[in-house]
Amino acid sequence: MADQGDTSALRIQFADGINPPRSSNVPEDRLSDKQLSHEPDDEEKAREIAEQDLNQKKKQTYSGFLLLWLSFQSTGTIYGDIGTSPLYVYSSTFTTQPSWDDLVGALSIIIWTLTLIVTVKYTFIVLRADDDGQGGTFALYSLLARYANITRRDPSIPGTIQLERHDTQDLGPTGRRFRSFIERSRGTKFLLKVVGVLGVSLVMADGVLTPAQSVLGAIQGIKVANPDLETPAIVGISCAILVLLFTIQPFGTSKIGTSFAPIVVVWLLFNLCSGIYNLAKYDYTVLKAFSPYFAGAYLMRNGYDGWRSLGGLLLAFTGVEALFADLGAFSRRAIQISWLALAFPCLLIAYIGQAAFISSDATGQAFTNPFFNTVPPGSFYFSLVISVLAAIVASQAMITSSFQLLTQVMRLSYFPHIKTVHTSSKFHEQVYMPLANWLLMIGTVVVTAVYNNTTSLGNAYGICVIMVTFITTCMVSLVALIIWRIPAYVVLFFFLVFAALDGVFLSSALTKVPEGAWFTLLLAFILSTIFIVWRFGKEQQWNAEGEDTMQTHDLVGMDSTGSLVLTQAFGGQKISNASGLGIFFDKVGLHVPTVFTQFIRKFKARPAITIFFHMRPLSRPTVPHEERFIISRTSIPSCYRVTLRHGYMDDVLTPDLGRTLVEHLILYITRERGAPSPNGSARSVHHTPEIQAELDALNKAYEDQVVYIIGKEVMKVRRARTVKGFFRFMVLETFLWIRENSRTKLADLDIDADSLVEVGFVKTI
Repeated sequence: MADQGDTSALRIQFADGINPPRSSNVPEDRLSDKQLSHEPDDEEKAREIAEQDLNQKKKQTYSGFLLLWLSFQSTGTIYGDIGTSPLYVYSSTFTTQPSWDDLVGALSIIIWTLTLIVTVKYTFIVLRADDDGQGGTFALYSLLARYANITRRDPSIPGTIQLERHDTQDLGPTGRRFRSFIERSRGTKFLLKVVGVLGVSLVMADGVLTPAQSVLGAIQGIKVANPDLETPAIVGISCAILVLLFTIQPFGTSKIGTSFAPIVVVWLLFNLCSGIYNLAKYDYTVLKAFSPYFAGAYLMRNGYDGWRSLGGLLLAFTGVEALFADLGAFSRRAIQISWLALAFPCLLIAYIGQAAFISSDATGQAFTNPFFNTVPPGSFYFSLVISVLAAIVASQAMITSSFQLLTQVMRLSYFPHIKTVHTSSKFHEQVYMPLANWLLMIGTVVVTAVYNNTTSLGNAYGICVIMVTFITTCMVSLVALIIWRIPAYVVLFFFLVFAALDGVFLSSALTKVPEGAWFTLLLAFILSTIFIVWRFGKEQQWNAEGEDTMQTHDLVGMDSTGSLVLTQAFGGQKISNASGLGIFFDKVGLHVPTVFTQFIRKFKARPAITIFFHMRPLSRPTVPHEERFIISRTSIPSCYRVTLRHGYMDDVLTPDLGRTLVEHLILYITRERGAPSPNGSARSVHHTPEIQAELDALNKAYEDQVVYIIGKEVMKVRRARTVKGFFRFMVLETFLWIRENSRTKLADLDIDADSLVEVGFVKTI
């Protein structure tokens, strides 16, 4: 190092002889308080920043051109599913040519379900129940957990989540009773947890069937032009299209949505034009279906058969759950604009036009393929092409929502960490998950090959949708009482209306269970079990790890000679210094890392310079360099705590990580105690002998070696002695098997393996 006062005192000579860049683009004349905490209350400032990071709002708001662009994207992503329902609703509802009364009655049910369930319930009510911009049933559970103490948080997350709990006197009597009840009842807490993950599981199970149903429905249209086309050919073409669809997912929601949007827009407008043409030419009297009288008369007249037919009519709004589940990828206003301005009116006219044609069809066969048989003359081949393209797009809605929902359950520790790729720097919640994508592809292709036609798929399809809408009705009612503080009589009225609608469709859909719907329910049950097992295992892991949580003074102290020693609780041995710089990866960020505790107890030694390194991901693309690092000292000599705040597009686990940390430590040390020279130059700093010695020690440790130390936690389950204990043992063994075969959070660690040390330790749960 240079002599005291030399301007080179801010630099450190590296082993390769190259000086590091000055603080990685950090300004030399000043550093943000968020970057370097160097006041006496460093730890307190670090905690404050941790809590700010944990409680910062992630919800994005858009306006102007950006909002219109997002609305355009949402059209290409969300409405492919619900938008392609005109391909098969009437054929799934009727088995013979319907009478005019039955046709208008079925149309009336379609009109009013699209109006009440999709438009009123979802677009105007449910979309407002977002959890910091996120949608879906699990987001509703997470939102309730913000306003009521119903869930346990991961203690390894630094900081404290602030409950946005309303004062008791601000709640109505019913809201107070409900909140008090669910907070005190363990059974209710567990039920809410199960309902939340069940909703996610049902949507994902539906995501396996949706691509198969939509693509098969479109490809079957080729048989209208070529009746000789065999089923194996239809299945083969459908599977090839599905593989192609999943292959393009890495391009991201923004690019795919923008590319798909023109297809959906053309598809919806073509349905609109076809509906207007058929309505004007054939039977305008079907417009009487706007009277709900015809819906009621249809059900009364047909009795049991009419009730059973609701299982086919509910296909008119399959995909509605995507409006809510994909909320995080877009926004409430964008979805409202695209639905009300385009999708809703186009779909209404499409169903009305198809009914007008079918009612005047002399052949009695139009209902068997309602879309292709009712297109205007001369437009068949265009309709075939656009329907195939729209069917491909239809699958996108559930694929995107599956990614969104998995992100949510991973965030609250209900699913192991899998690779998540953020695909947009502008829209923060648009993600792609490679593993989930390929598993969905395999499941969809298998389902397509097994069911091989939309009629058999229709028997399995739809029950998940209506179960999710019923779950959503129940949970939004709780949100209205506890969070929105709406009077109980208003909530009860809307709950009864929508629960009755959902219930009648659900009861009909349940009749499909023996005919094929058992498959999606079984798949949803398996997924729910995995979520619950993982969460239970994580809670037991937190309990075991909590026993090792300690502050510095609990682990080490000083003897009479000033040497570092273990406390008497750990044997009281003297701790020797090993040469080099040791970087201990710390997943908590506020206590002594468990890996350091295990290392020092096993070796009775520590690196000459020690860094407790914690990475804190934030929900934004990038964090400015001047705000990334929070550095503080610990009570252990030559030991620093460094927190790296980073965005999802910041590349931080790089081979020069050690070099970057040393640079910022130099700046921290010199800025903390250094004094500018009389000439005011930022590059000329006077150092005391104490600071110079600290810099020399850091320089020497870096030149000796840099070692990265991570923990290898091996968990074992406590042996069972009772039936309940045996059941617990089996659940936790399943959790450990998943844990051992899942991706670790440091899977992207891009450092020299020769500098990496794993410290193993065993925890019993």
